[in-house]
Amino acid sequence: MTTNSAFRVAATMALAGAAVFGPIAQPVYAQVAIKRSPSGFNLFSVQQDVELGQQSAVEVERQLPMLNDSRVNTYLTRIISRLAAQAPGAKYPYTIKAVNATEINAFALPGGPMYVHRGLVTAARNEAELASVLAHEMSHVVLRHGTEQASKAYLGKAGLSLLGGLVGKGNTTSQIVTAVGGFGLNAAFLKFSRGDELEADALGAELMAKAGWDPMAMATMFAMLRAEQGRDPSKLEKFFSSHPPPADREARIRTLASSLGTGGSQQVVGGFATVQQRLGGVAVAPSTQPQYSTSTGTVAIPTETVTINVPAPSTSFSRFTHSGGFFTIDFPRNWRAYQSGFAVSLAPEGGVVELSNGQPNLLYGAIVNHYAPFEGESDRWSSSLQRSYTPFEDRTRPRGFLEDATDDLVRTMIRANSYLTATTGSARSEVIDGAAGYSVLMNGRSPVTGEDERVTLYTRGLPDNHVIYVVCISPARDAGVVEQTCSRMMRTLQVNDAAAHRSTGNTFRPPHD
Repeated sequence: MTTNSAFRVAATMALAGAAVFGPIAQPVYAQVAIKRSPSGFNLFSVQQDVELGQQSAVEVERQLPMLNDSRVNTYLTRIISRLAAQAPGAKYPYTIKAVNATEINAFALPGGPMYVHRGLVTAARNEAELASVLAHEMSHVVLRHGTEQASKAYLGKAGLSLLGGLVGKGNTTSQIVTAVGGFGLNAAFLKFSRGDELEADALGAELMAKAGWDPMAMATMFAMLRAEQGRDPSKLEKFFSSHPPPADREARIRTLASSLGTGGSQQVVGGFATVQQRLGGVAVAPSTQPQYSTSTGTVAIPTETVTINVPAPSTSFSRFTHSGGFFTIDFPRNWRAYQSGFAVSLAPEGGVVELSNGQPNLLYGAIVNHYAPFEGESDRWSSSLQRSYTPFEDRTRPRGFLEDATDDLVRTMIRANSYLTATTGSARSEVIDGAAGYSVLMNGRSPVTGEDERVTLYTRGLPDNHVIYVVCISPARDAGVVEQTCSRMMRTLQVNDAAAHRSTGNTFRPPHD
């Protein structure tokens, strides 16, 4: 993720809430979990997923050679209709069309549009193998991986402060999509992480089993694709560029398929051989080179410098009570509270400034919010082995969920604010409102103020493996008084653990155009 250090970390961390899953080290295939609902960080609503997919589909069909064979498309539609009937969560308007290209590929856009190349249909050895790929692609839609990836791409360009509850001007859907490369064959919608792939495999296998196909066909299909890649890499270049193949993928699928029951059929809809034969009589379209976007959009980056001049925090405190009953916290009486969803920003007059791009930036104060993971459990563990900072020294074994979540938050803050570094050895165990917690110190010279800055992150675990966190930020010259203020605030934080699990989505939603 690229960084934009002109945007602020404090307003950054007023992020929306979702589940936190513990890390994994070595795969335990007997315990492959099935994720049935999206929980990662996402800027967009479900309806916006649909709108983005429909607009992208128009661009896709301008660039790709469509087969336009009603019998083939009807057959494919019958397959995805059976799968969609078993799909959990939002009921997306799924559609599917065949692409007249010999490459082995399939993909799904946010909100439901699906495409399969004729090369994949002819490579499959039975209907169940074809259905396995379509079930996998449908699972990406169900779990909202496309807009989740686009959201993370946008954060890397625009800075996390846009999501701080202090929402600025002009954060429309089209501007966000433009910033990550536009509609159509957009890498931000189509390239998934290892964790995304494993999640789509698991849910896809379940959809297959519930719809009547043998889920073991997913393992045999991916084994065939891997073998085909060795024989003719060009046929699978697009597929594996957007679907990274974990080394343990087939073993996981086989184990999961066994647990789901392998008594399903290889043919449920019927007519697979006829469709393959029909494709044999259709001329292949001339080779084309569709333009896959690689996030070529731009975001205006303010370059001005501001001076922070705020009054000292009052020693007299007021109490903030979250409107949803999530938490209460005391804060200096001369600070103001800005609530947005789960998040609240607390700052004195002058602690929040608006730069030339219209985005408010919290430069002095505190943020309290619910934690949304930016990476899946597998990716978080993988990233922890490669990170260049080290608040938690031990990389040889999985950490608990709170250590994992704290590590992920610190890593996210540093990626979005490249001037910050985590102080080695600064991670400390805390007890926050009677529960286990951590604090981590970060420092750096702010490009916005030109001053040294101090940022302290506090995290507290919740019974359902969610996290509430507090970020305190100030110029280094005021770090002593702000640290005392934040320490007092942390002693007053009271969390309603029963309310925390009611998170159903992220705080910020870009308005419709």
